[in-house]
Amino acid sequence: MLTPTLEELNDYKGKVIGHSPWQTISQDMIQAFADATGDHQWIHVDVERARRESPWGSPVAHGFLTVSLIPKLNTQVLQVSGISASINYGLNKLRFPSAVKSGSDIRTRMELLDVTRVDDHRYLASYHTTVEIKGEEKPACVAENLVMYVS
Repeated sequence: MLTPTLEELNDYKGKVIGHSPWQTISQDMIQAFADATGDHQWIHVDVERARRESPWGSPVAHGFLTVSLIPKLNTQVLQVSGISASINYGLNKLRFPSAVKSGSDIRTRMELLDVTRVDDHRYLASYHTTVEIKGEEKPACVAENLVMYVS
């Protein structure tokens, strides 16, 4: 894991910072997300029907389940040191090129796009995060995610 200070973070601009460990997306996770959001579409939660009828031959994770794991996975790659808070500030761009089948392993690949001083205590960083699926060519998700660092 990389642990630069805010001042050192600029040295990584335009560079791949690293990859998170692999995270398995279990059917239990998919079901819990469906229960939390009320999205019980059969392609996510009906295992037998998804095996028979879905184009993937398996249930798939919700796209927003995949996105929701970005902060967790990215903090296993990078933690800026010497700050008082790291705040998820949102997304500028988001795409889902490929579905994540139940039981698949995913990880993030982080690249620092920019870091800008907002005021005396806040810095806004933008990252190009790619959520990779083990054994697949196409990524599950490509996002430009924003993090506000408070010194």
